[in-house]
Amino acid sequence: MKIITRTWLLVVGLSISQFAISQDNVTAGDFFIETPTLENLGFEWLINGDENRNASVAVAYREKGSRTWREGLPLFRLQNEEVTSIVFSGAFNAIVPNMFAGSIFDLQPDTLYEARFTLSDPDGVNGQSVQTVEVKTRAEPMPAEGGHVYHVYPFDYEGPRQEPAFKGLLSAYFMSSADYAEFTPTEGGDWYNAFPPRVQPGDIILIHAGVYKDQRFRYGHELLSGWTECCNTTGDGTYYLTAKGTAEKPIVIKAAGDGEVVFDGDGNNNLFNVMAADYHYFEGLTIRNTFIAFEAGLKRIAGAKGLTFKYNTFEDIGIGIHTDWGGSKDFYIADNSFTGRNSPDYLVPWSVSPNRPNWEYWSRIPNIIELSDNKSQFAVKVYGSGHVIAYNSVYNFHDGIDHATYGEPDDWPNTPRDKMPVSIDIYNNDIFNVHDNCIEADGAMYNIRVMRNRCFNSALQAYSLQPLVGGPAYFIRNITYNSPASGSMKFSQRPSGGIYYHNTWFSNASPGTGNEASNIHLRNNLILGQYDAAVMGFSTLTNYSSSDYNGYFVNANRSTAPFMWYSPPFEVEKDFSQDAVIAREFDSLEAFTAATGQESNSILIDASIFQNVSMPDPNAPLTTIYPLEDVDYRLRRGSVAIDKGQVLPNVNDDFSGQAPDLGAIEFGDAIPHFGPRPRQ
Repeated sequence: MKIITRTWLLVVGLSISQFAISQDNVTAGDFFIETPTLENLGFEWLINGDENRNASVAVAYREKGSRTWREGLPLFRLQNEEVTSIVFSGAFNAIVPNMFAGSIFDLQPDTLYEARFTLSDPDGVNGQSVQTVEVKTRAEPMPAEGGHVYHVYPFDYEGPRQEPAFKGLLSAYFMSSADYAEFTPTEGGDWYNAFPPRVQPGDIILIHAGVYKDQRFRYGHELLSGWTECCNTTGDGTYYLTAKGTAEKPIVIKAAGDGEVVFDGDGNNNLFNVMAADYHYFEGLTIRNTFIAFEAGLKRIAGAKGLTFKYNTFEDIGIGIHTDWGGSKDFYIADNSFTGRNSPDYLVPWSVSPNRPNWEYWSRIPNIIELSDNKSQFAVKVYGSGHVIAYNSVYNFHDGIDHATYGEPDDWPNTPRDKMPVSIDIYNNDIFNVHDNCIEADGAMYNIRVMRNRCFNSALQAYSLQPLVGGPAYFIRNITYNSPASGSMKFSQRPSGGIYYHNTWFSNASPGTGNEASNIHLRNNLILGQYDAAVMGFSTLTNYSSSDYNGYFVNANRSTAPFMWYSPPFEVEKDFSQDAVIAREFDSLEAFTAATGQESNSILIDASIFQNVSMPDPNAPLTTIYPLEDVDYRLRRGSVAIDKGQVLPNVNDDFSGQAPDLGAIEFGDAIPHFGPRPRQ
């Protein structure tokens, strides 16, 4: 066995393949350390055997130099679950490896940790049973010292300048600093692509206050800084950035601090193309009036690594930041504000048709088709590994923050390590008014961490797995309020590997029948029914999916049974055939528990357990937008949800009282910070 961090090794064809004989004892295989993020670490341990699923991996960790080990959440067991696209034939047809995977959470950035993993099995362990590794979390990207500093001014600026000074961004970025008086407008256009980059790793371009808006239809204006009329880009109005920074020395493009810096796309399709711009850093800019603000990667074509976006404002856009290139890695997208073009006044689903939930209601709304048009698709969509998307605000989009659905990972099942969509963090974001999902973990593989996000007014399911290839995708301490059409969980295309801990959802947890998932687990959640569907309507292809220690509010405005559990016959461990599940519906929590063995420690609740919460009005129009300010979802003293949770190491270690509380916020704790933090 070996510990592997190199990026060129393959998932399959490893040393354990020779042990492909059915066995209950476990054989340890290769151990992988995923690319670190700022606050979390991810790991994978391939195994063979353990057919009876009773092996486990205990986790301990400590900061390097500390004498005290802390207990981590045990690694998550994956066992050859099938992920198959039913609706979109051919997009996914994957079998998950036999392995463990999991994360260590809430660490300090730029800090060296030791982590210890102990594999055990009552039936015996073959090979090395303990792995101890050292891993350093990533530092927050920052500008480097010692590089060149260039000053950029608007084309019409006539005041004093700091030198070296340039008109327009591309004149500083590329070698075009001289005044090209010898060129005339009829000659310049053929020279737009002639200049090599000026910037080098560590250089900083300071953009001074003003509006940067090109007359992009005028031929001959490109890159010629001696001209005073306008312009910097080619006819498509796109800034193509192609130099390369490094992780230690990014190329920085940031506001100079003397006023607002606005890049106006003049209604073009894409304002910044950064697909070839590794390790670029953008800070303090306002991006507006364009469909795609930053295009950072396209599947099977090209993409960037190490991009940073901090404290930028995106407004009047269709898409904020996008990449679905398999090799994208280590983006840091934090403290930005994204405002889309969709109506801020109405909550509507992304499409309106008779096969949509609540069609009879939606069809009566004037201008509903226009309202449901996707004028703004999503704020952020990424693919790849090591991305951190944190403390952003997102308003009025189709989706909020997504992992790209993508299809099977590149060259599946022989996906190279550097093309695996793993180790991605999405936390402390504030998402408001979306047509579809607030956050999607679609198309990802292992160690996707969706934590402490707030989702208000999501027309369809708030958190999506469409699908997930193995997991775990952790959904921890997220808030949902008002998801009136389909609830808080979306399972589509048979995902596998979702974990839901300590969430508070003022909406049903009801993916519904026909949306089967595998290896799904819920603990310590508060789930309050909102609309006419099961409060907990679950459909799984694996009888080792589980749910317990939750609190449920069974709303009155329903015509269906409040609890459903569809699965294969209980004596069958898993079944991935087309018609695998048996329908089971229950009128009470007690009947549900007695029949399924699930929820034996769960309780019934209502909205009175919170400081100040009124449930969404069942008689109000489904288009109603509920404000953030009217809801205080902290627990009230004496709440029945206090001390009713299960202890989960490294998730609720700091609980007070006799046991952890249910829901996203422990009693006595402050509401977490959602959205952009104050600038330092």
